[in-house]
Amino acid sequence: MSGRHFAAVVFDMDGTLVDSTPAVVRSWLRWADEERVDPALLRGHHGIPASGIVAQLLPEDRQEAALARITAIELADTDGIGVLPGALEALTALPPEQAAIATSCTRDLAWARIEATALPAPKVVVTVDDVERGKPSPDPFVEAARRLGVDPAECLVVEDAPGGLTAARAAGCATLAVRTTTPDGELVADLVVDSLASVTFVVSGRFVRVEEASAGPPAAGAP
Repeated sequence: MSGRHFAAVVFDMDGTLVDSTPAVVRSWLRWADEERVDPALLRGHHGIPASGIVAQLLPEDRQEAALARITAIELADTDGIGVLPGALEALTALPPEQAAIATSCTRDLAWARIEATALPAPKVVVTVDDVERGKPSPDPFVEAARRLGVDPAECLVVEDAPGGLTAARAAGCATLAVRTTTPDGELVADLVVDSLASVTFVVSGRFVRVEEASAGPPAAGAP
């Protein structure tokens, strides 16, 4: 990322800004039990819209009702959802016209989780309801760039999931991956860090650059 400048930063939400993993796991395990789906089949779907997961796991005649059911379960379970390290600082460092969220959640679920965490969401929030195809298609990031009025090639995407990173690359965006939910070996990105607390977004005019976060002043008595 050294020396690179971006017109805008587009963040994934779950696993990048928000820690919703316990709620997601509870919801999908409950759904799998109700639908008599082997829970092991849920692995490897992080970052993919619920409609895509349901389509892979159930026959077509059951998909509509099953999708409505997982949507209802997730909307009702926001217990324990919190803001991930560095997320608040990242969002507050960026002007409204230079930040967006692009999530695989439905519109209602995205806002339920945002409100549960009191996260200061940017003006541009793109959900799976706003695009024809969700991740790993590039559509969410292309739409976020369009709403921000910038070229996707000028955007940096921050993601935690392989599907989201695939979508970002397909859109022509630069990529920053956080190790919050996925092993390093599955994160193909321009830069991989532990969390958003590892970096700082610095705004200079109409551009944003990424720097390594300062460790801060040494503790009293430290050499």
